[in-house]
Amino acid sequence: MDRHKPYGVYERVFKRPLDIICALLALSVFCWLYAVLAIHVRIKLGSPVIFKQARPGKDEKVFNLFKFRTMTDEKDENGNLLPDEIRLTKFGRVLRKTSLDELPEAINILKGDMSVVGPRPLLVEYLPRYSKKQKRRHEVRPGLTGNAQVNGRNAISWEEKFDLDIEYVDRITFAGDIKIVFRTVFKSFFKQEGISSDTSATMEVFMGSSEQ
Repeated sequence: MDRHKPYGVYERVFKRPLDIICALLALSVFCWLYAVLAIHVRIKLGSPVIFKQARPGKDEKVFNLFKFRTMTDEKDENGNLLPDEIRLTKFGRVLRKTSLDELPEAINILKGDMSVVGPRPLLVEYLPRYSKKQKRRHEVRPGLTGNAQVNGRNAISWEEKFDLDIEYVDRITFAGDIKIVFRTVFKSFFKQEGISSDTSATMEVFMGSSEQ
């Protein structure tokens, strides 16, 4: 994948080491929280405690994303999973509203799959549906949080989210990352908005864009 802009000093030298430090701090300082959440997920939602799903990362390289599960495995009479709004439990909604379900992604950050801040990793099936411009979100590591998450999250359209992602890719700075992290904490624990779209418990499937 061709890079549209040169790497800045922060992005080239400091961003990855800071990601590793933040991930190690999260895993060590909040190990008790990981344990408490894992126990509650096991009791309320069953096994496996960790939800694992293939997602595309930097340069569209696919990796396994780790999250605490927030849904049950309830199925209909034909063996098909029920809609998200039915399988998403009250406890699961709390995990999503506070973004606590994302904590296991610290492992992905340590592995180099992800960064603390960057475009959120979406589904592999979306890759052929992106426009040329939208594909640029994969020029950098995906993030635990990102520009789109603090500017509407699931309450804005896919096109708006992708525009915010590309805006981030073109303007990666230390100050910008710190701002996104603080806004994420504020929105997760105090404002809690944009968790769902207007028509779905999570977010509608991205079917592609008219933009080429």
